[in-house]
Amino acid sequence: MTVQGSENSSRRGRRSSTMGGMPLNDMPWWRWRSNVRSALHMLSDPVFQREVWLAGVDGYGDVTDAVYRLVEDTWLDSWSAEKYVGTIFRDSQEAALVDTAVLRVLRIMHQVGPDAPVAAYLDHSGWPDAVRAARDAHVRMSVSDGEDPDTPPKSLDVLRILTRS
Repeated sequence: MTVQGSENSSRRGRRSSTMGGMPLNDMPWWRWRSNVRSALHMLSDPVFQREVWLAGVDGYGDVTDAVYRLVEDTWLDSWSAEKYVGTIFRDSQEAALVDTAVLRVLRIMHQVGPDAPVAAYLDHSGWPDAVRAARDAHVRMSVSDGEDPDTPPKSLDVLRILTRS
């Protein structure tokens, strides 16, 4: 909602320049960035995975939901994140870290299946490498956005609220 003020008003009808601390104006596709960051955040946090996904806590989806958020709008399962430097990703290093995480997570998903129980992912021999790759990408993106990468992941309801127009 835009606030309209008189010509002399100190309140000039501007939208907030941040979304939960993340700058909006510098990344044109910030909603897509938000979904990628949310997915990487969940995929990079083993404590979250045990305490939320494995425990079946509602409101955060599961591994398949996180992978879907990672690739749904971006098609990162079909092409490189490099394609989105300047729109979703700030630079080539950020894109390369995201590509590495996507490839590792997708490899496991293809091996265990998208409908596998959470434990199948967490017990997979490649999961620690996928978690590390997701963590590297998550930390880079969070720090670039001026956020603390060690805060707990937000629920999907909070993500929806933050990405509303």
